[in-house]
Amino acid sequence: MKIFFSNITWSVFLFCLLVLGCSSDDFHLNVSVQENKQDKKIDVMVADQLFTSYHYSVAYEKPFLFPVYSPNGSVITRGYPLEPRKGERVDHPHHTGMWFNHGNVNGLDFWNNSSAIKNKEKYGHIVVTKVLKTQSGKKGLIKVFSEWRDQQENVLLEETTEYIIHATKESRVIDHISTMKAVQDVTFTDNKEGMIAIRVDRSFEEPAKGDMIFTDAHGNPTEVKVQADNTGVNGVYYSSSGYIGDKVWSTRNEWVLLTGEKDGSVITFGFFDHPDNVGYPFHSHARGYGLFACNNLGSRAYNKQDDEIVKHLGKGETLMLKHRFYIEAGTEKISKERADAIGRDFYKAY
Repeated sequence: MKIFFSNITWSVFLFCLLVLGCSSDDFHLNVSVQENKQDKKIDVMVADQLFTSYHYSVAYEKPFLFPVYSPNGSVITRGYPLEPRKGERVDHPHHTGMWFNHGNVNGLDFWNNSSAIKNKEKYGHIVVTKVLKTQSGKKGLIKVFSEWRDQQENVLLEETTEYIIHATKESRVIDHISTMKAVQDVTFTDNKEGMIAIRVDRSFEEPAKGDMIFTDAHGNPTEVKVQADNTGVNGVYYSSSGYIGDKVWSTRNEWVLLTGEKDGSVITFGFFDHPDNVGYPFHSHARGYGLFACNNLGSRAYNKQDDEIVKHLGKGETLMLKHRFYIEAGTEKISKERADAIGRDFYKAY
């Protein structure tokens, strides 16, 4: 049996190979989405291996994805505070896995809330009230309904969130689409604490300097009075606007990526903004100690010369934000050209 390619088909195939970095076996893998109602979590499996789990127990102040694995099987999320690992930092207990929220909604801080906070009157929390849909296949889907509440359980926002997941042998993609509806008049104030974020494994931090607090072999906090062990710590940020390392923080970018070597692979991952989003392109809240966040509702909070972003929603009004989280494992980091192409694919999809 002979297969003939037209000139157009062949050109598209070559474009995929040369520009997007695809290969003949770079097809979508099966994504299995399995809900565990008793434990209030949803496991996402790729080719029978755990990719991530969505946690929505009311024991936490927000839902989140944890852990998150690279295609080569390496974990990219910090273990603390859920599953501390030796050599980790133990700061910021609200930095749990990968999450989405904001530091000032009607004066309430949804970002910094955690089990470490005792007086919670100034803090909000997010409660998942219904899993609307799960779906397995070449694309996985988690769709949930949640409420952003104050400490008296008054609802500020109703949020419908979709996690659309697809994967190849070398890559994993999570498209996060959030539609927030105001139950009362709501104001998002310009604030640096936001919005889509991940706390990364120590391998992807920048090498530490000075005294730090890490975990010992038993998960206990240990203050390091000498230069920390930076073996295998090699993370480097880079962005669509050409910023590298520490210079990425506070800048505006269409995408920001973090790359580092772990377990013999070069792993690169990061966030892509969408042109439909308010505040596009987002500001980068990317820190060398392992917090990696991008924020559409923070501007002057980062740079005093930037225009302030304050988003008002009247009762019944909605705000949609769309982001892509992309992970790849290989022999080299993702080039700017390929990152731009991944972004264009995201824009076209939604």
